[in-house]
Amino acid sequence: PYYVDLNQNLFLEASLHSSDPNLVVFVDTCVASPDPHNFETQTYDLIRSGCVKDPTYSSYYSPRKTAARFSFNAFSFATRYPSVYLQCELVVCRYKDYSSRCYQGCVSRFKRKAGS
Repeated sequence: PYYVDLNQNLFLEASLHSSDPNLVVFVDTCVASPDPHNFETQTYDLIRSGCVKDPTYSSYYSPRKTAARFSFNAFSFATRYPSVYLQCELVVCRYKDYSSRCYQGCVSRFKRKAGS
């Protein structure tokens, strides 16, 4: 566990350990939950499909392309949930593969209605 005060900035880094120098890491989705075993029902999106959902979320430059750095303000799920758990999905792509997910940024996924 990492203990922070409410509204304190929390800085994180996710890094890939690989011998391949031509990989890059992209933060696709980060979801917070008061339950470490359930990230489906009572959740809060920090970033989803590369689209920032929380106004306090910030991404930062990393000198290593195999690391993603970001921050957000600590918060709680009301007073009955003293802990917040974070689950993030990261994507690993080939460096400079501009058709890959890592270089698309925010992607809005729309569901279409099935026609007759």
